[in-house]
Amino acid sequence: MIHAFGSQFQNPILLAAGTAGFGREIRNVIDLGALGGIITKAVSPAARPGNPAPRVAEFHGGMLNSVGLANPGMLAVAETEIPWLAKNVGDARVIVNVVGDKPEDYATVIRHLTASEVITAFELNVSCPNTERGGEEFGADDKVLAELVKRATAETDRPVLAKLAPTLPDIAATAEVAIGAGAAGLSLVNTIPGYLYDDVRRGEAKLGAGQGGLSGPPLLPIGVLAVRKVVERTGAAVIGVGGVRSIDDLNQYLAAGAVLVAIGTGALANPRLPQKIVRQWEQQCLK
Repeated sequence: MIHAFGSQFQNPILLAAGTAGFGREIRNVIDLGALGGIITKAVSPAARPGNPAPRVAEFHGGMLNSVGLANPGMLAVAETEIPWLAKNVGDARVIVNVVGDKPEDYATVIRHLTASEVITAFELNVSCPNTERGGEEFGADDKVLAELVKRATAETDRPVLAKLAPTLPDIAATAEVAIGAGAAGLSLVNTIPGYLYDDVRRGEAKLGAGQGGLSGPPLLPIGVLAVRKVVERTGAAVIGVGGVRSIDDLNQYLAAGAVLVAIGTGALANPRLPQKIVRQWEQQCLK
């Protein structure tokens, strides 16, 4: 068992936000109840259509995505997705990823969802690099970040986590701001802004929105360094995110001080990967 954020997780393996929807999308592929937990895709006050297609572009060794935080909105999530999770996640924990166009939006979403007992914590997405608003600027401005976290924590008795960008000039200092404002921990890291051309002669982008977020194996050493820096500076509980494809990658984050580790792009490429790593972690614990 892993103790984190005031709860017990049966193992440290989570599904990262945005890679498994609200869980039902992969219910026939893996046993959600065997995981440590699932972080839902982003939830905003109103439904968001997301960015224009194409939304994903692969490149050698990684992927760009520009989904644009598409989601059905908090009312639909409260009515359909949260009840489904309550009936289907078994012993896995549920962390809800929250996003908004302004700081008060985060508080609004949490206020509408916090009554659900299945929710273990809320993850504030203040670092998405592929939206015009509700993106990286919230986590990059200390004053705005502190206000946002304070508003969010005032709406719930559940732990609130801040998900930070790897591009921050001093991620440990920003983590201190979030913790000082009331965050119970951090998720490190989000994707890195990137751009690829589909037709270099015409200057056309591969993604419909142009810019996207880079994920996959290149994020691993960046995420591990961020976790190490933040844990050394703050001692806070951290979820390591980025580039995990194997038990060895998981151990990199644990060695850096992460208490939990979320798998994202690796699970898109192989949906059975998280459960495989759970089994390997269990075997590792017996040695």
